[in-house]
Amino acid sequence: MTGDIAVGLDLGSRTGKGVLLAGGKLYTAITPTGVYMQETADKLLDKLLRQSGVPREEIAYIVGTGYGRVSLNFGETGHKIVTEISCHAMGSHYLNAKVRSIVDIGGQDSKAIRVDPANGKVIEFIMNDKCAAGTGRFLEKVAHLLDLTLEELGAEALKADEPADVSSQCVVFAESEVISLKAKGVSAANIAAGIHLATARRVRNLVNRIGLEPDLVFSGGVSNNPGMTRALEELLGHPISRVKLDTIFAGALGAAVFAQKAASRGESDLSDFALLKAK
Repeated sequence: MTGDIAVGLDLGSRTGKGVLLAGGKLYTAITPTGVYMQETADKLLDKLLRQSGVPREEIAYIVGTGYGRVSLNFGETGHKIVTEISCHAMGSHYLNAKVRSIVDIGGQDSKAIRVDPANGKVIEFIMNDKCAAGTGRFLEKVAHLLDLTLEELGAEALKADEPADVSSQCVVFAESEVISLKAKGVSAANIAAGIHLATARRVRNLVNRIGLEPDLVFSGGVSNNPGMTRALEELLGHPISRVKLDTIFAGALGAAVFAQKAASRGESDLSDFALLKAK
């Protein structure tokens, strides 16, 4: 990393994440994504500046990524947007230089990404953005059906002694299965475990299409869910790497790394498409 003060902002569909790099230190911030993406970005930036004590005018560059990246503007501060896939790859690479595979599960989509360990660039990726199955939104709906919070759902799954068989790959039908299982007296823990395994199967299908290589990093908002971590490790047959930073910030970290690189090259504002061409 260079000495330039840089910020990465990852505006997801459910939460916004921010990373500021300054003086060899890393600062993080998180907030629910609001209706207006610029307001969410400004709130993240304010949090980062308060934590770090860095004056706004000393920021050399800002990179935005994620669901709401297209609407960001930071005035005279150099800024650009970069795809979330590139940012999650770069952020995961900086957390584990050996990483070759990434599973990224967010609120609205899930992705499988292959990474070049030499430089953190994306080799290949595939994503599920047409259906809510295999996403945080799906898990949120199931948690509501089980009278649990989303945070409680993963922990509840770890208590299971006989995970329920949830066969449907469709959210609508899976919800019906959950209601039916509840009516049969199946425990919340066993239903939760079954739902996590069903979701993990959906993600495994993505991974199988591009191939799984060690090391494996799990990023995105759902990466904090212990039930999903266990389900993925069980179905993929490969351990998920433990790293020093909460991987919900992987996308924002990657954006901050891109921001430092842009600042060191003296770049003007570029879109993610122009950035890819510049590479």
